[in-house]
Amino acid sequence: MIKIINICGARPNFMKIAPLMRAYRNHGNIDPVLVHTGQHYDERMSDLFFRQLDIPEPDLNLEVGSGSHAKQTAEIMTRFEQVVNDHEPDWVLVVGDVNSTIACALVASKLHVRVAHVEAGLRSFDRHMPEEINRVLTDSISDLLFVTEPSGLENLKNEGVAPEKVHFVGNVMIDTLRANREKAEQSSILANLGLERGGYNVATLHRPSNVDDPETLGRILTAFEAIEADLPIVFPMHPRTRNNLTKLGVADRVAALKNLRIIEPLGYLDFLKLTANAAVVLTDSGGIQEETTILGVWCLTLRENTERPVTMTEGTNRLVGTDSTRIIEAYRACRAARLDAPPVPEKWDGRAAERIAEILSGC
Repeated sequence: MIKIINICGARPNFMKIAPLMRAYRNHGNIDPVLVHTGQHYDERMSDLFFRQLDIPEPDLNLEVGSGSHAKQTAEIMTRFEQVVNDHEPDWVLVVGDVNSTIACALVASKLHVRVAHVEAGLRSFDRHMPEEINRVLTDSISDLLFVTEPSGLENLKNEGVAPEKVHFVGNVMIDTLRANREKAEQSSILANLGLERGGYNVATLHRPSNVDDPETLGRILTAFEAIEADLPIVFPMHPRTRNNLTKLGVADRVAALKNLRIIEPLGYLDFLKLTANAAVVLTDSGGIQEETTILGVWCLTLRENTERPVTMTEGTNRLVGTDSTRIIEAYRACRAARLDAPPVPEKWDGRAAERIAEILSGC
């Protein structure tokens, strides 16, 4: 029997861990243990996602809570070390690029437990992003690297990772989207908000580079002022962003945007329905770039780089940065263009988790 400790901690992890926990059921020689680090711990960020995605109750919750990068990472490592010693797993599997990812990978590696990294090889080449540091370090100490897109294969090759460690399996995020698309259609979110398909835009912002800097946030708001004159912008606002509105002195400016509809963060199914029916999505999220590609919805990424280039070459994503003029011009171009169904990136077929489980079951 192969014992695998599976790590999740923040909302982006939940969509990635859900299909893996299902796929393990088809392999009688895998004994999965699910550990929630508690990096995201409130009802909307955690419990609701577990219920909606049918993720089993975690075997352990480390309940680390929030804190600085150093404090949070250290607290996860301290608590997870005891878990590894108690359970003596064959593998520790981590997903994505959050603090839980690198913290648990480090603990496992130092205790000589093999590490598997799901969503390996993605690179923005921007070391100012904490996620980029987490990605690079986790890949460097992993024994199996499961890759979502061709750029990941190229990046790992360039970094000298042994090819036998690397497996191109597809995207577990897309497994979750495909498994829940029909269920999401039953959501009443559009009716609740008085929206019609194609009659609104969606915005999400949470990266410190965008929401902690008053000049950058100001440029984005200038773009929103022009965009909301065309269609309303529905903005499920991240707590970090909401807290910064007053701190940065832009709360009154935001309140003056009459077609900017700020709502609370949504559960997975409501957000999927909202995104799938939007005209344009404006975001700084990595995962949303992937989801809009499959949904066939225009995505404007408010960053200067992306670690998911396949969403641009084969998807609906446009990298527009944070210059207000550039954002507005890209938005108008999307609104004027006909959007044909984009090609589906290779192996984004809803079976990535099955491929991962199959490989692990033979290790």
